Amino acid sequence: METYTTDDALTIMGFGKFQGLVLAYAGMGWVAEAMEVMLLSFLGPVVREVWNVSPQDESLLSSVVFAGMLIGALTWGFISDSYGRSDSFLCLIGYMSRVNELNLVLLFRTVLLLSTLLTSGLGFLSALSPNYSCLLILRFFVGIGVGSGHVFSSWFLEFVPAGNRGTWMIVFSFFWTIGTVLEALLAWVVLPGLSWRWLLALSSLPCFLLLPFFRITPESPRYLCAQNRMVDARLVLERMANANQASLPLGVLTFHGETNINYSTHASEDEHLITVTEKKEHTVVNAINSKSAAIAALRKLLSHNLLRSTLLLWFVCYASSFAYYGIALLASQLTDVNRSCSSNLIFEMDQKDGNLYKDTFITSLAEAPGLILSALLVDWFGRKATMCFLMLGCCVFLGPLVLHQNELFTTTLLFGARACGSGGTIVVCLYAPEVYPTAIRSTGVGVATAIGKIGGVVCPLVAVGMLRSCHQMAAVLVFELVLFLAGVACLLFPVETKGREMD
Repeated sequence: METYTTDDALTIMGFGKFQGLVLAYAGMGWVAEAMEVMLLSFLGPVVREVWNVSPQDESLLSSVVFAGMLIGALTWGFISDSYGRSDSFLCLIGYMSRVNELNLVLLFRTVLLLSTLLTSGLGFLSALSPNYSCLLILRFFVGIGVGSGHVFSSWFLEFVPAGNRGTWMIVFSFFWTIGTVLEALLAWVVLPGLSWRWLLALSSLPCFLLLPFFRITPESPRYLCAQNRMVDARLVLERMANANQASLPLGVLTFHGETNINYSTHASEDEHLITVTEKKEHTVVNAINSKSAAIAALRKLLSHNLLRSTLLLWFVCYASSFAYYGIALLASQLTDVNRSCSSNLIFEMDQKDGNLYKDTFITSLAEAPGLILSALLVDWFGRKATMCFLMLGCCVFLGPLVLHQNELFTTTLLFGARACGSGGTIVVCLYAPEVYPTAIRSTGVGVATAIGKIGGVVCPLVAVGMLRSCHQMAAVLVFELVLFLAGVACLLFPVETKGREMD
């Protein structure tokens, strides 16, 4: 009997209309996350001026968002591998409630809607914060919501043929660039004339665009195969074939990946034969199995076959997040800090001065050449060499900033550093889902992303706290060291995933 795998089907059907719709939905999720992250470049300095908080409290405002994203990245990764990609984007409440399996799918769809509204609502409510403490709490929970961003990329990549994953990941990453540039432009337009509250309110709107389409998001056929739900996987592939006006291969769909590690929380294809009593008993078993599944997933990540890749990936994710978010913060700090430190004046921010917003907007545009550069290199030299080159390139651009430079030169150097940093981060986001098998892909990427968010928590302490204390050389040297070690770590990855089928 002839058989075929999901990779065989995707290769034959190619990238078509179906994947285009998946790209648009997942991309909008990244636009929303990028805007929330880019918002931190402007929110801290403005809040410091309005409420007269200390530099430590200003950096804490960014750190708590990344702390929330850390928790969200860990949680969403496990939920995605346990319950599926499309049902897990924003369903933390549904997971925690452990409801009857009979109503699970309906609840996930309902909670997907409610949680999306909740995340958007918290972002909007941040604009109404009466004081600093309230704003801090709200931004922490917004961070948990947007911590699901890595699920969007993993979900999208599982619909893409192996031969051109690199190219389409670069295209997908363009949505992140759209989000950062849009947020920088929004700040440039809004902040000089309007209150910072308007910026927070407007930044929360893109998440609402996901709501009308949440019911039609397809589940990943790779995930369904890994769960032995072959009938459901074939139905998704048939929908894809119809949308792309293509044909499925002849034969029976099979899964040749690694053995499932007991993520058995979805109802089986024969669920209609199970009695309600059995379903209630199964729900209790699920509550126990979900804990053992989490432990099994972590053991798999740290197994002999994956240990080296996992540990190196954790450090590279930490370094890339530390550098990327740090450079975004440096763009809003360096020029004014140079002026205040050199003149021994207390740092002040004049909201009517558009230089801060102009410089940050210009450096945000660097993500476009970063995308182009990574696109040219990733399928030519491979993932490892490209990551190493871009990390070290970022290191080179930041080097002259150990000394005070004029505004034009500072902006130029930050432009180059951000281009390399964003390009390197994009390739890391491509490499991470490719290195793990389907059964633990989102868990593996989620843990790596969470480790990366630790870099986001730490970088404001360096990019804001040390600079405000006029320790520019020490701050830049920290970034230099982290980036150099990350470049070396990229070369030490044991696996090159260029052209490799996803397990």
